[in-house]
Amino acid sequence: MDKLFVNVREKGPICIGLDTSVDYIPESINKKYDRVEDRLFEFNRGIIESTKEIAAAFKVQIAYYEAEGIQGLLAYKRTLDYIRKEKIPLIADVKRGDISKTAQMYAKAHFSGDFEADMITVNMYMGSDTLEPYEKYLKSGKGLFVLLKTSNPGSGDIQNLKTDSGKYVYQKMIDLLEKKGQNLMGSSGYSAIGAVVGCTHVEDGIAIRKRMKNTFFLIPGYGAQGGTASDVSKYLIHGNGGVVNSSRGILLAHKNDKWKDLEFDEAAREAAVEMRTKIMEELKKREED
Repeated sequence: MDKLFVNVREKGPICIGLDTSVDYIPESINKKYDRVEDRLFEFNRGIIESTKEIAAAFKVQIAYYEAEGIQGLLAYKRTLDYIRKEKIPLIADVKRGDISKTAQMYAKAHFSGDFEADMITVNMYMGSDTLEPYEKYLKSGKGLFVLLKTSNPGSGDIQNLKTDSGKYVYQKMIDLLEKKGQNLMGSSGYSAIGAVVGCTHVEDGIAIRKRMKNTFFLIPGYGAQGGTASDVSKYLIHGNGGVVNSSRGILLAHKNDKWKDLEFDEAAREAAVEMRTKIMEELKKREED
């Protein structure tokens, strides 16, 4: 999280999601490579190279690669290796949620070996013991983003249920995360345990940020899901303390009429720059107010 904090300070809060579907890949790559593994990786490599000076982090969603079988997972590994070689913070979006020995295996799988990442996403709604197998990795520099208030329309079905104490379920989750994270503070003032807080439920997000001053946010929901630069600016603290993820808006920029004459990687860069500019403008307005 300390490295991520520094990157956001230097580059801005943009996280680029490599949620790469084979349907997104342009013909220029499909004609050149026969194997799905190579198509996926070469597309990702182009996006990474064109945006690495803009991105504070990259987030790679494993499901898109699992869906393509062994070749997809080979492309996933190659993508992770490439990002780590560039020394850019890497979030593996795997959303693991289990306990005991199974969780130990998930931790080993995604914090070491072929699929090693710097940070991963975890679903703690099975209970606080979900996190225990990850703690030894957190103490040696890894990080978690725990699902807290997600960006999907149905998130309130469970997360906004009232408990006997009068708190929402997600507010009880805050209590658990704060307790877990207080002994894992870095030099930046943020815990190694971050939270996933979608920008499509702004009132909830603002309330969460008021309570969680030392928690780094992974903020999905920007762009394709309806979140705006104005929304996400409310989740950040002096422009830091979170990264705002965009996947389709950047990966599919070459299909946008605005950039249709550009190569896919050039279009991705333009989309990322535009996103960063909009967010930074909103942050400046907030600072001025």
